[in-house]
Amino acid sequence: MASEASTIAIAGAGSIGCYVGGCLALAGRKVVFLGRGRLVEPMREGGLRISDLDGRDRRIEAQAIAVSDDPAMALRDADIVLVTVKSGATAEMAKVIAAHGRPDAVVVSLQNGVDNADRLRSALPGRQVLTGMVMFNVVLSPDGDAPLRAHRASQGEMMIDAGLDGLAELLNVDGLAVEARADMKAVQWSKLLMNLNNALVALSDLPLARQLADRSWRVILAAQIDEALAAIRAAGIVPARITGLPPALLPKVLRLPDWLFGLLARHMLAIDLEARSSMWDDLKRGRQTEIDELQGAVIRLARQAGIPTPMNERVAALVRQAETEGRGPPGLGPEAVKGTSREGNCSSGGPRSA
Repeated sequence: MASEASTIAIAGAGSIGCYVGGCLALAGRKVVFLGRGRLVEPMREGGLRISDLDGRDRRIEAQAIAVSDDPAMALRDADIVLVTVKSGATAEMAKVIAAHGRPDAVVVSLQNGVDNADRLRSALPGRQVLTGMVMFNVVLSPDGDAPLRAHRASQGEMMIDAGLDGLAELLNVDGLAVEARADMKAVQWSKLLMNLNNALVALSDLPLARQLADRSWRVILAAQIDEALAAIRAAGIVPARITGLPPALLPKVLRLPDWLFGLLARHMLAIDLEARSSMWDDLKRGRQTEIDELQGAVIRLARQAGIPTPMNERVAALVRQAETEGRGPPGLGPEAVKGTSREGNCSSGGPRSA
């Protein structure tokens, strides 16, 4: 059973990890951050600032933060390990937890995609691994800023498996609403539907609010979701309702004219102007994206049922090209992403970026 005496390790002090861990620490929870030097040093020097869309703006002084790049130090006393690394680092983090974490520690995946908790379970046999999902966007301050600032830039809560008494209550603190669910696999697929937009933000190089307010981009997202819903239905998966709309209605609402979409989807558009997507940040920093865990997951599931996914495949190919070129977000327009302009044709060697 989780209690306020539990020690919580944040395994991957990136944007989500810093925000979640910061809210927990501000509420008096015992938190230790495990991260890399790029983020560890600003936290050691200047502390951590936690702000959000609702107007909270709080700070944890450097001397009050337990942060380390040494996994042995960060994990040895942890009762609960919140895994917040990107999907590509799941296998590596599982090895770290196996080597340095307590065998009785509860591991919770707070990662995008639908497979990460299962990967952790396979790599950590005999340990309790729970599925979690973060429903909001977090923006980190630029490198080198001290204090490091983690800003929740959209509405949303955190959802976790209802598998451990007291865990949701332990994690549910000011600025971090937490709900225990018995249908986390269905929740993961619902979140994946909206996460298909991450790639469009990355390809367009537009802020999330501006991109989502433009119907030209929303129809591309709607086409991707249509393909995903067909694959999900064929697999017998029923996605959970995690927004105001049933998942099946999302494509119809996304295709509405801008003025009507703005009226009906106010919650979806409640986003800070500075918010982007984690995939945009990955391209900006020259890192591997999570395209294989998002569009890739849809494509793999659809292939099992022989369902075509041309839009998801198109978007995935463009992101992979941007990864290979290493020049950051390519700044494509919607016609280029759809492949209906010279800018985006794939006539020789794949899609071309702007």
